[in-house]
Amino acid sequence: MNHCDTVIFACSSLKGYVSAAQEKEGTCYPVVFLDKENHMEPRQMKQCILAAEKELPGTVETVLIAMGFCGGSLDSVSFSRRFVIPRVDDCVSLMLQTDQEYCPNPKETGHLYMIEQNPEEFLFEKMFQDGQGEYEGISQEELFHMYFDHYTNLDIVDIGLSDCYSEEYAQRAQENADRMHVSLDYVQGSNLMLEKLVGGRWDRQFLVAEPGHLIRHGDFFE
Repeated sequence: MNHCDTVIFACSSLKGYVSAAQEKEGTCYPVVFLDKENHMEPRQMKQCILAAEKELPGTVETVLIAMGFCGGSLDSVSFSRRFVIPRVDDCVSLMLQTDQEYCPNPKETGHLYMIEQNPEEFLFEKMFQDGQGEYEGISQEELFHMYFDHYTNLDIVDIGLSDCYSEEYAQRAQENADRMHVSLDYVQGSNLMLEKLVGGRWDRQFLVAEPGHLIRHGDFFE
């Protein structure tokens, strides 16, 4: 591959991590950032991906997807060029990978994970404000409980690329945990999958969908 025929599509929540992966691997592929708010509705994210792919010049042969299956955002679609996609269920699972083993969902039930480099980007309101129209007549407080009452823990994912142990970060995380009435803790993560993605080390942790391949749920989950 060369830099002229390869483009990265990345969830905007991973902007800093994609940049770090490219710096470590010595690549400088162009990056198209997909607004993370589209994750609230997989059909919307799917349309965003399809539209972005249509805008690519014909010289692009390979698209590296810096995100996961994300609720079916990539289900039942095919493309006219190669798409390389981490075989994980979402962006959080992508950042929780710390070794070479295939594990599509290492998350624990009841745990919500903070992967932001800047804790100010972890905003509850942004997580569900766009979907409030679907729940006409329900207050934001009621909607908050609908989304978050089933969580028991808030975990800060230490990916090693930000000072998540700083007083400022820990304080903001604790405020979020207090609002949810859950316990706060740290879990280990890494930037390994993004480094492998941009570095071309596509083993069984990745789906390499050649042109015309119909991407399905079974491609990600064995």
